[in-house]
Amino acid sequence: MLQARLRKTFPQGPDSAGFSLDLEFQAAAGVTVLFGPSGSGKTLVLDAIAGFVRPEEGRILLDDDLLFDGATQVHLPPQARNCGYVFQNYALFPHMTLRENLMFAAERRPRLERHRRVNEMLETFRLADAAGRRPHEVSGGQRQRCSIARALIVAPKLLLLDEPAQGLDAPLRAEFYEVLRQVRADFKTPMLLVTHDLDECFELGEEMLILREGKIVQSGPPRNILDQPANIEVARLLGAFNLIPCEIRALDPGRNTSKVQMGEFELDGPYFPGRLKGDRVTMCVRPEQLVVSPRLGRPGPNQIPAELKRAVEKPQWMRLEFEGGIVAEIGRAEFERQRDNKGWLIEFQPSTLRVL
Repeated sequence: MLQARLRKTFPQGPDSAGFSLDLEFQAAAGVTVLFGPSGSGKTLVLDAIAGFVRPEEGRILLDDDLLFDGATQVHLPPQARNCGYVFQNYALFPHMTLRENLMFAAERRPRLERHRRVNEMLETFRLADAAGRRPHEVSGGQRQRCSIARALIVAPKLLLLDEPAQGLDAPLRAEFYEVLRQVRADFKTPMLLVTHDLDECFELGEEMLILREGKIVQSGPPRNILDQPANIEVARLLGAFNLIPCEIRALDPGRNTSKVQMGEFELDGPYFPGRLKGDRVTMCVRPEQLVVSPRLGRPGPNQIPAELKRAVEKPQWMRLEFEGGIVAEIGRAEFERQRDNKGWLIEFQPSTLRVL
């Protein structure tokens, strides 16, 4: 179990804006994802935990080991923290073979145990056939696996990964996910993973911490956060929603219903606890939750007419961009049947509507 409370401030300079990291969180076994835009403090959190950056205030406790305490001036050096770190560029020694990189990482172990452990890691991470090659002589996936093996060879209590899938193509990314799932199952090592890829959060993460400007703005399982973002700020960071200004026209808690005015159209929605009639809110609905169909007559309940501006082809589906900034997603085959539509209807299903 990792418990961290961190505060670190970088003052404004002539050519740089000020930045303040101020957050507190816990990370248990499994994968905890730090998600957020560039500059939100994700890598800074890893560097503070690893000991590369010294916070001004706070406390870092890993199981029963105190790594940092601002009040008592405890600040263990990186080599004493028992944390494995996988960097964005993997940081393998270019003049060493993969085997030599692992041997160097395990140098503190007794000689016989060191050789046994290196051989085990080469086999576990499917690197035995490339053990005698240098990093520039192997594939990106092999470099990545070697970097993870090197971080794990000393049996760390915590594994830190800073966007390790960045720059990998689709097959290598899928291979990385498989490797990390294997690590999670075989080594039982808690992992703190930095990413700005929402798909990666769902692929790997049990817990998700959303960072913005050095602060945690929401935390929880990825599915819970996607189903119920805490506010407009979080919804924008996730980048997975239509955000539409609306006004609440009616609320009926007994029937669990509401009426929401969106432009010139009135939509039925669920009851929104804590809201009042007349409140101006932002409707939050995911593109895949919208139902689109040909416009053959007058709009039906919860349907609005819309002009299609652009259709963007994706590997498994189509992204339809309508006037007013509304985006919907449908299957490719369904779009092909309807692509010659003169007009479209967008249906907002009441159960999918949220307001922020």
